[in-house]
Amino acid sequence: MPDVAGPDLLVLFSGINPSLYSAATGHHFARPGNRFWPALHGAGFTDRLLAPSEQHLLPVLGLGITNVVARATARADELSPEEYAEGGAQLTERVARLRPRCLAVLGVTAYRAAFRRPKARLGPQDEALAGVPVWVLPNPSGLNAHFQLPALISEFAALRAATLRRQR
Repeated sequence: MPDVAGPDLLVLFSGINPSLYSAATGHHFARPGNRFWPALHGAGFTDRLLAPSEQHLLPVLGLGITNVVARATARADELSPEEYAEGGAQLTERVARLRPRCLAVLGVTAYRAAFRRPKARLGPQDEALAGVPVWVLPNPSGLNAHFQLPALISEFAALRAATLRRQR
């Protein structure tokens, strides 16, 4: 799936990998039940709830979307450690090229696997990626029962507040 990106990104959001549904539609976070778009709106990144088919509007808002691993699967647990490692290297190259003000990885398990950071937690990370600050957010997939929408919105809002403070 092509990245959604543009110049001067405030935040580049990186999903784990596309779902089969997203790959079929060509839209990131397209599967019904994925809470990315409601969390993005609830946190104030967008002034209205966008549909996945409106992803092209994000770069104007300073937002972009990519994935750690390009291969579409039904579930992220189908990915191998080698795919995560290769995806992490490719994401580092993308971040170095795009130079967003922040990279937000959506899924702590994916971040740990892709960047060999077994003790990483949600929130801002101590180490930058290609000189870009990294923030880890919960995976917004409907399969992630640990975080319901209000908690996701809270985590996304913390990222937004931090990036806006950095922008000033």
